[in-house]
Amino acid sequence: MPRMTGHLKYSNVASSEKKRYAQIRSWAILIFIVVLIAAGIYAIRHSGSTSEISSELLPCTASQDVTCFGDSVLYYDNASIHCLNASGGVRWSLPVGANAHFSTSSTHIVVWSGSRLFIVDKNGRPTYNENQIAEIQFARIGSRYCAAVVGDDTSPTLVIRALDGTSVDEESEAYTKKMMLDCGFYGEADQYLWTLSMDIYGTAVNTILNTFQVGKMNTGIVSLGEFLAYKVLFANNALHVFTTQQMYTFDYKGVQNMSDTRLVYGWYFLDCFQPERGNAYILLARNPKRSMLNVITELRILSGSMDRRYTLPKACIGASIQGKNLYAFAADYLYRADVDKQSFYGYRLPLQDGSEITSFFGLTTSGRAIVGTSTAVYSISLPQ
Repeated sequence: MPRMTGHLKYSNVASSEKKRYAQIRSWAILIFIVVLIAAGIYAIRHSGSTSEISSELLPCTASQDVTCFGDSVLYYDNASIHCLNASGGVRWSLPVGANAHFSTSSTHIVVWSGSRLFIVDKNGRPTYNENQIAEIQFARIGSRYCAAVVGDDTSPTLVIRALDGTSVDEESEAYTKKMMLDCGFYGEADQYLWTLSMDIYGTAVNTILNTFQVGKMNTGIVSLGEFLAYKVLFANNALHVFTTQQMYTFDYKGVQNMSDTRLVYGWYFLDCFQPERGNAYILLARNPKRSMLNVITELRILSGSMDRRYTLPKACIGASIQGKNLYAFAADYLYRADVDKQSFYGYRLPLQDGSEITSFFGLTTSGRAIVGTSTAVYSISLPQ
């Protein structure tokens, strides 16, 4: 039988080369697939075209008390309050003098400076402008009434007026030796009022929730304990009180719903959207804005029995919710996600000269985000 040693050696070498080539090809295909998947994920999060959103430069700076007001934007230049449309055009201006402060409802503005109180409608027309019995600490306004906290820091008086300035009610006994933290109106017609105060002379720090029916009677008083209460939200026909530890739920008269208490330690209230039907969407952020870094990396939504968390693609300055759209704002990107999904789609912010945002002021009802850089304020259209 003839010998075939050389041919076998050649066959073995060729077979080895084929195997090696097949392995290299397999690895190349695998690497290509991995890169393709990564690129796809990056595209989902980052490939939003800037042509899908637009920006308008507003004639104010981030230090001028910029505030969303319905479909408008308010700012205060230490002399007048100006109301802008989404493109930056001035709708009206109201001279209020120096060292003024203001707060808004959906339809009205209350302005205070020293003991002077202004009530202004959405068109910039004052409906009341007079001095109060003492210097005003702060004021809040609803759809029917205005509440002003006046007088001494540790024993203030709560003054309630109708929007035309007519005196409706006054309360001081409930706040003797207490510091007022905040107040607000609630109910279908804003006929109720809640207040948060702190007992500063007791043996332990204690935050107190009072509820009133305006012009009639005190409906409830609740001791919230030593943990600081910083937000009261009226949603789903109930009062939700946020402390640094828990979210408590109360009815109109201050009776607690024990089954609707949520642990929120490490989270902070950011925003809420109440649809015409169904449960409100309450937006929380983990360690936001109170941290030294002033960034948000994770969000949480509470809605009925739903408790869902969202990890942001990158650290963000602020976030908000409108409809079922969740928006978050990084220095150079706007991110959007459907609340029922947990993937974000990214849009590069079309700001002048490559500026980066450093502050977020909120959303207008007309679908604009108001953001600030170190030198300017922009109105950004929101993708849907």
